[in-house]
Amino acid sequence: MMGQGFFKEPLIGLFGAFCGCIVSTRLMQFFVRKAHPEYAVEPASEAVGDEIYEEMHEEKSLFMRILNSLLDGGRTGVDVGIAIIPGVLIISTFVMILTFGAGEGGVYTGAAYEGVEALPWLAEKIDVVFKWLFGFNDPHQIAFPITALGAVGAALSLVPNFVQQGWVDGNAIAVFTAIGMCWSGYLSTHTAMLDSMGYRELTSKAIISHTIGGLAAGIIAHWVYILCTLL
Repeated sequence: MMGQGFFKEPLIGLFGAFCGCIVSTRLMQFFVRKAHPEYAVEPASEAVGDEIYEEMHEEKSLFMRILNSLLDGGRTGVDVGIAIIPGVLIISTFVMILTFGAGEGGVYTGAAYEGVEALPWLAEKIDVVFKWLFGFNDPHQIAFPITALGAVGAALSLVPNFVQQGWVDGNAIAVFTAIGMCWSGYLSTHTAMLDSMGYRELTSKAIISHTIGGLAAGIIAHWVYILCTLL
């Protein structure tokens, strides 16, 4: 965002993301306590015995530690890359198709950023909601949070084009930053993360908490930006 010539707006977005993370975490704690009331008074993990602790912290040579880090990190990177493919390719592609219109002269050439503009049309019908919550003043801006649900990296790639077209302002940058930071890894983390901890049944609760936290981040960033402009 700063690379597009904005400075204070991304900082406001950072503050909004900070608040959104608090909302998301508290909601998830509520859902966990409801599903597992024993965790309200007991630790979630058992105490590690002395033997297990010593085994986990067995002294290894520098070479072995580096080798293990490279091998484990490489495997984890591949797993993460495969996990984010559905969000990056499928959801982001659909969002771009539904956001942008035809090419120059209304002709479809198969180039990037060509679509049917369905999302801006729908956003115009309920633009009062987005104006009040996020301060969006252009229907194209709704493409960022929707794309961020699939991949924030893909959503960020929309921003230079938005700036070039004159579709964004400082408020939109602040809201984009807040939502993007909160929703980073939205569809690529919950299942794998909770499955690795053995709590796959809480995946839907994590997604709900994450969704509300991102929306709260965007709303807070918008109103903080309004407050800063008044000052």
